[in-house]
Amino acid sequence: MRRATAKTVYLAQKIRPDVVLMDIRMPVRNGIDATRDITSNPLLSGTHVLVLTTFDIDEYVYDALAAGASGFLLKDAEPDDIVEAIHIVARGDALIQPSVMRRLVETFVASRPRAGMPKGSHAREAIRSLTDREREILTLVARGLTNEEIADDLVISPATVKTHVARIMGKLDAHDRAQLVVCAYESGLVSPHAN
Repeated sequence: MRRATAKTVYLAQKIRPDVVLMDIRMPVRNGIDATRDITSNPLLSGTHVLVLTTFDIDEYVYDALAAGASGFLLKDAEPDDIVEAIHIVARGDALIQPSVMRRLVETFVASRPRAGMPKGSHAREAIRSLTDREREILTLVARGLTNEEIADDLVISPATVKTHVARIMGKLDAHDRAQLVVCAYESGLVSPHAN
């Protein structure tokens, strides 16, 4: 039975939090499945998931991101770091530093079956719906650049970058930047270890 996950989703629907702190290991069903249930629930579109775990195994990070988590944090993090992580995720940003997230996504997209965002040809089709500028910005997001760095690189304002990122997220039905990175790699827009 999916009792633990069902209760988690029920409570999230009832409370409608900005952020859910999710453990990887839970009774009956794991936190990755519960994360997927929350992030795929239309009633919880404004809720982000921050995964807390005692395990720093890269596979868990990838699985959590592919399930729609906005961030990943070890339980031994300082309380102030956990509070800051909650604020970051609540803003819709990914918690994992872009360079770390890029390394993890490159490693697992290259070695695992496709999972997470629209799969295979669906991901490529979704990417084709983007304008040239949106694909360019998505590529830079996937390479770990912040909005400010993208703005500097393309000689546009950070507000313009933010608008483009929001449109890209809408077109790709992405919950946050972490899912944009996964989608960019899974679709083949960005290749592992590309410069």
